[in-house]
Amino acid sequence: MEDFSRRLAKEIYQGDVFELAQNHLLGACLCSRIGGKLTAGIITELEVYVGSCDKACHAWPNKLTPRTATMFRAGGCAYVFFVYGMYNQFNVVAGPEGTANAVLIRSLEPVAGIEEMQRRRKCENITNLTTGPGKLCQALAITRREHDGTDLGGNLLWISPKEKEYPFVARPRIGIDYAEEYKDKPWRFYIPDNRFVSKK
Repeated sequence: MEDFSRRLAKEIYQGDVFELAQNHLLGACLCSRIGGKLTAGIITELEVYVGSCDKACHAWPNKLTPRTATMFRAGGCAYVFFVYGMYNQFNVVAGPEGTANAVLIRSLEPVAGIEEMQRRRKCENITNLTTGPGKLCQALAITRREHDGTDLGGNLLWISPKEKEYPFVARPRIGIDYAEEYKDKPWRFYIPDNRFVSKK
């Protein structure tokens, strides 16, 4: 049984974004307690975005706008954005204040509150509940309006440290053909033998 009471230490979020993604977030649990309901999933897939140089990043080149302001905060809060007029997407802000780095969480393996996730998603198929950034936000009831900027050390949204090590592979990110030379960077990381991954 996973222990969801623990929290990833604040200073871990404020280091290198790739170290955070690979060594601390993959295999950790993203947890929410919204409407009094605990839901959680093991992070199986994520993507790194770097504000200073990455043409796929919303904040490139370190561009502060009302949309990206949360990304410029010190690491350890949620950056939630809304796309296609339909989907919320959850990111972990990383690095020191002003760096605008983030890790997009792409897929989870559901481990707590699965029935509540199924109800929210209107989906019985467990392998389809959280295998995509929009799906996992719906399953965990995460929205830009309510949760952008949320401190990930609190009791609403948090990351619970992983309980074992997982191997991972590095591949290009998905859906960023506009990002020129950055579209082929192998900055998507996932657990290869896990069935809860959006795309292998």
